[in-house]
Amino acid sequence: MFTEIQLQTKKQEEFIPITKTIRDVVKNSGTKDGIAIIQIPHTTAGITINENADPDVVNDIARMLNVMVPNRFDYLHQEGNSPAHIKASLLGSSVLLIIKEGDLMLGTWQGVFFCEFDGPRSRKIWVKTI
Repeated sequence: MFTEIQLQTKKQEEFIPITKTIRDVVKNSGTKDGIAIIQIPHTTAGITINENADPDVVNDIARMLNVMVPNRFDYLHQEGNSPAHIKASLLGSSVLLIIKEGDLMLGTWQGVFFCEFDGPRSRKIWVKTI
């Protein structure tokens, strides 16, 4: 089953928890045991799995990405969003999750995050359950 999720981001950079949304898609798909592929079809946004209990974790990730990929640099890309492209490439555009007994197999503290680097924008998340 394929599902497209619409998402409106609110800030230039933000990590949006989407675990519940993905879990709902898996539940509605009827897939009991299999895999879920979550893909972000954008070049200035990404996806990651990390701790969802303490918001300081994703805040630290965002802060460190800004240290590694500064906004001010002699970038060649003229649109002004080169840092967003680089950050999206570092995090990646898809994750693969195991589905067991109709739910995502995630560790105790793990959550799925949509990572916006060039917002605010209207975004899509694609989910394929097999």
